[in-house]
Amino acid sequence: MADAQRLRIEGRVQGVGYRDWLTRRARAAGLRGWVRNRIDGSVEALLIGDTGPVEDVIAACRQGPRMAAVTAVQRNADQDDGSKDFRQKPTV
Repeated sequence: MADAQRLRIEGRVQGVGYRDWLTRRARAAGLRGWVRNRIDGSVEALLIGDTGPVEDVIAACRQGPRMAAVTAVQRNADQDDGSKDFRQKPTV
């Protein structure tokens, strides 16, 4: 059974390539799910996969890409939404 974790990443995380960075990182780790900007300035993601790779990507999210300044990563267990790969979704 796959681990599914919903993340809310706060700080300077929009306009710094965070979604592209997370998409590459998640795909390289073999994860499924998605990432999107939120209108409040945060980034939201759903990571689905084996627990080890999910935890590795969550740890990396606390740093983010070079131009990001992450101040908080909130996480909650979630459900596998059936995503076939890892993709970017529109802002909500």
